Amino acid sequence: MDVEEVIDGLYALPPARFTAARDEAASRAKRAGDPAAGKRIAGLRRPTIAAWTSNTLVRAKPEEVEQFRQLGQALRAAHRSLDGEQLRDLSHQQHVVVGALAREALRLADEAGTPVSETVLREVEQILYAALADPEAAEAWASGRLAKAPKLPTEFPGVDADAVPPAKPASPVPPASPEPQAPAVPQAAERRPVPGAEAARAAARDAEWAATAREDELRQAEEARRRAVAEAVAADAEVERAQAARDLAYAGVAETEERHRTATREARKARRAAEAAARRARSGPTEGDGGA
Repeated sequence: MDVEEVIDGLYALPPARFTAARDEAASRAKRAGDPAAGKRIAGLRRPTIAAWTSNTLVRAKPEEVEQFRQLGQALRAAHRSLDGEQLRDLSHQQHVVVGALAREALRLADEAGTPVSETVLREVEQILYAALADPEAAEAWASGRLAKAPKLPTEFPGVDADAVPPAKPASPVPPASPEPQAPAVPQAAERRPVPGAEAARAAARDAEWAATAREDELRQAEEARRRAVAEAVAADAEVERAQAARDLAYAGVAETEERHRTATREARKARRAAEAAARRARSGPTEGDGGA
């Protein structure tokens, strides 16, 4: 039995199926004569919905996962080196990327047949922020085997002891010597390169583009929904008008039928009266009619 493959397969399952599949895999390992593997599998924890959603994203988007980890490395390095400009740039990017990846995770969960709520979206975002701030959380997240959201650090890693913030260029200082010469301009402190920064920026740009595309899709879907609602309202109104016309027609038919029945009864009465008059005429005058 390939234990790692079994574990990956278990964490790919929806949480509702996890426990039964885990117990069956543990029993299978013990029957195969590998009690250590069985014990390890039996000790696996069922993932929460948010953790499973995050695991689904990790398995489906390995390239985005690597770019996201590089963004986290760049952010942590910028914090350690007190690089304010780099921090401002990357901090904006992290919010864009986290939002885009969380929405993509929800879409993948829906495709997998397990739609999740906005509350789960917030929990997935918490997982992503933890992966940015903490390298251990990033490693656990990238494994695709999360059982629960890692604890969100209260702050990024501390500052390096020898970190010096990048300095701004100083103003020209005139030389002490009377001989004319070019003013000496101190060089700005060389900025420490941030590992993975370019890749992180590229990942952020891609994610921002994806987020914009998703927003366009959502806007188009909302417009389509509004049109469908308007068409449904118009259709309902048309149905009501048709039903009113039908009811009016039914009422007209009923009234016509009643007049027809009344006319038929009157005709029968008139016919019976005419027949009676005809019989009297054929029988001649009767006694008491005034005959001689």
